[in-house]
Amino acid sequence: MPRRLRFNGTGSGEGGCPAVHEDLESGEVIVHGPPLQDPADVAQLKHLDEGEVAIVVPRNTLADFGPRDESPSIIDLHAFGRLFENFKYTSWRLETRRRYTSDEETSTYAQFVAGERPAWDYSSSWCQTISEKVSTGARVGRVRIIDSPATVGQRYLLAHAEKNTALGEDIRNLRRDEAERELLGDEDFWIFDSRLVALLNFDADDNFVSAELITEPARVARYVQLRDVAQHYALPYADFLASDG
Repeated sequence: MPRRLRFNGTGSGEGGCPAVHEDLESGEVIVHGPPLQDPADVAQLKHLDEGEVAIVVPRNTLADFGPRDESPSIIDLHAFGRLFENFKYTSWRLETRRRYTSDEETSTYAQFVAGERPAWDYSSSWCQTISEKVSTGARVGRVRIIDSPATVGQRYLLAHAEKNTALGEDIRNLRRDEAERELLGDEDFWIFDSRLVALLNFDADDNFVSAELITEPARVARYVQLRDVAQHYALPYADFLASDG
């Protein structure tokens, strides 16, 4: 059975080597690069066993792209909301869940399941914050994972994209089978200014309860790579609907 490897990054320029990969199941790290060949240099190495090869890796490769253990920084819903007031350039989300309880508690959700056109409210503090950010040139976007067939909650979000788009968000959708093929995983998260990740935590009843803040560069880089993959394959929501989404 082959390993399931994820590319974490490279420390070189055009050649893509040395580079770091992570085994998604065992957590082991695989590094490849130019071998250490001078016999005098190799002779200085301790504990180099038979069959092992020494390679040369720039320090920044491990510092920037090597996975690390770090104590999680958990914030509550109020502190999470402040993140949208403080970002400057971009905020982006991958939505992977089949259901969000907070959606089901809204009047627009009740209207949707009743077969009515939701009456969107654009006067909330969230709407004002996003509209103001977009008006200053900031970019806000999401990719939403959709099952086949879509759940009720996912179909509601397809309708809700009308409101998101009116606020200036770039809303895209991606089929779950394609997301799984591209190893996007099932984590639900926001990325702010490509330097801070808020990993969203939900309870057993699909309530959003807290967020884990991630600022360690190697971990942030992996989520940014997931964003790039998701953006590449996802369709703008109108095109997704037109394709019988």
